Amino acid sequence: MSTDRLITLAIHTYDKAIALKTILEREGIVVSLNNVNISQPAVSSGIRVRICEKDLPLALRIVENPDIFNKKSIGNNENIPTIIVPIDFSDYSYRASLMAFNLAKLHKAKIEIIHSYIDPHSINKFQFGDHNLDIDEVSSKNKSQAEEQIIHFSNRLIEQIKFGIIPPIKFSTSIVEGVPEDSITEYAKQMKPRLIVMGTRGIGKKEKDLIGSVTGEVLDSCRFPVFVVPESANIYNVESIRHILFFSNIEHEDIIALDTLYRLLPNISIDVTIVNVPHKTLNVVDSFLSLGDNIVDYCSKTYPRFNFNLKSLSLDNLSLEFSKIEKSEHIDLIVVPNKKKNVFARFFNPSLAHKILLHADIPMMTIPL
Repeated sequence: MSTDRLITLAIHTYDKAIALKTILEREGIVVSLNNVNISQPAVSSGIRVRICEKDLPLALRIVENPDIFNKKSIGNNENIPTIIVPIDFSDYSYRASLMAFNLAKLHKAKIEIIHSYIDPHSINKFQFGDHNLDIDEVSSKNKSQAEEQIIHFSNRLIEQIKFGIIPPIKFSTSIVEGVPEDSITEYAKQMKPRLIVMGTRGIGKKEKDLIGSVTGEVLDSCRFPVFVVPESANIYNVESIRHILFFSNIEHEDIIALDTLYRLLPNISIDVTIVNVPHKTLNVVDSFLSLGDNIVDYCSKTYPRFNFNLKSLSLDNLSLEFSKIEKSEHIDLIVVPNKKKNVFARFFNPSLAHKILLHADIPMMTIPL
């Protein structure tokens, strides 16, 4: 079946069909409209939005964005993609920045470096030992320190650009007030980045210092792809990625996530192992293996730069079996399609991405569904 054949993506009123066409074409998707009432387009109520079949996964991801008909996003003429890098001035933030610059080179993107600090104005007064400090004084000091640190951080990156260690990518910095995970999520909603790149500590330090909580919350709540770089990771250049573990429940949303991954890693040939994670209430290992040839065949034809193979985990001990895979194969990147959960569900049943974050020292990308 030809992937160039036209299929109907949606049927909308004239205004919404034009708006959708504008958004899709901005992402490089060729769109045709049918059944337009040329003489009275405003009263037409059945406009077919048609695209090539090969563009369906990307188009579905765009259509499922709840802000798709936001006039601000439609009218935005800024064509340069953005990569957001939240930092806390640590060494692992710096490592994440190096990876972000290499990703930005691939996407011809700009970088927005963001630091969040907590302003004590929500509290009547701050107390340290036996001394009460004026809130304005504490707030001003926090902001002043952040400004000094972000200048130092920027200068460090500029030096790396001068020496040719990282690409000469345009970047800017911002300091915002608020709880870090909330500030990052809100900032991302405004900037609509192609990717968020974050650093995190090693396995032992994550649990001890609770440092993984901010990254974990961003993974679970943010609706943009997130690339997590552990402090122990030896990969600074995305082009060094050779083997990816892609976790899947064998659902149609996973194809959308795989399509996103393919576009986020352009011009790179990579081995991709699709790892099936069965539903808790249903063991689909046998059906997964029986579909294996069809899955590999479809993925290989649709994503020719990737070389696919399959593995399946049982329901007995997911973490143990994952550890075995980790030891037996060299893994450069873990990719997890991440479905949105409410705060209570995340508390009592953390996502797979959150679990891997705490128990693996391998770079990870989450792709929201």
